[in-house]
Amino acid sequence: MTDVVRSCVISPEPLSVDAVLAAITDPRCGGEVLFLGRVRDHDHAKEVSGLGYSAHPGALAAMQDVCRVVAARHDVLAVAAVHRVGDLRVGDLAVIIGVASAHRAAAFEAARDLIDTLKSTVPIWKNQRFADGTATWVGLP
Repeated sequence: MTDVVRSCVISPEPLSVDAVLAAITDPRCGGEVLFLGRVRDHDHAKEVSGLGYSAHPGALAAMQDVCRVVAARHDVLAVAAVHRVGDLRVGDLAVIIGVASAHRAAAFEAARDLIDTLKSTVPIWKNQRFADGTATWVGLP
């Protein structure tokens, strides 16, 4: 990781907002943006009972690349991305993105870019389970 990429983790353990915030805190930065992605209780008008995230063995390297590329595209001094894998319940944190910059505009833009690029390119897949007993995979290639 570069000194701008402060944390990049895929973990089966519960995620920590405090750890991500600590990773991006920098005295040169006046703007810090956190994005928290949680398991919601519905999708496409169906009740979600839980889900499971699975990561390809190359997912961490891909996520590190995304962090570096996004950091290079924006005027930021710190980025962090952590994603959970395994079985999650409604309300659990699935992903945390953190970005810090001297000014808020760059931090907001980079955070949006980071989560959108991560979700569209990093091979982490979601098996969404519904209350009616059905399930569907999301994010498969």
